[in-house]
Amino acid sequence: MDDVRVAAIASLTPLEELDSNPFLVDTRSQHAMCARWAHDKGYVVTRQLLFYGIRPDHDALWADVDAGHVDLFVAPNERVLARALTDVPGFFAECERRGVRLETAGLDEPSYDAAAKADVHRRLSMPTAGYDGC
Repeated sequence: MDDVRVAAIASLTPLEELDSNPFLVDTRSQHAMCARWAHDKGYVVTRQLLFYGIRPDHDALWADVDAGHVDLFVAPNERVLARALTDVPGFFAECERRGVRLETAGLDEPSYDAAAKADVHRRLSMPTAGYDGC
C-alpha cells in the first residue's frame, strides 16, 4: 500500500501578533503539529504550505494535488485555516468537489511563555543572519 501524502497548511501571520496569537505566528510549531498528526496516522508530509488569506481555488493550493503529489490537506486547527484562507467553508467545498480530504490535527496548541515568544521572534526576525532556531 502506498503512503498517504499530506500537505500541511500553516498560516502566515505577522510577527506583530506574536503576543496576542503566538501559535498563529509560529509556523514551525504549526507544521510540527501537522507532522505529528500525520506520523500518528502512518501518513507522510510531502508538502509544507504557508498562506495568508489565500482563495480556496488558488492554483498554489491545488498544484501538488493536480500533479499527484498530495492526497490530503491537514491544518493544525480551524484558527489556522481561518487565517490561511479567505473562505474556509469554500475550501471545504472545493476539497469535496475535487475528492481531497481536509483534516485538522486537533492537538492542543503549545503554551508560550516569554522565553518561547522570544525564540519565535528571534527565529523569524533574523532568517537572513543564518539563525536556524536551534
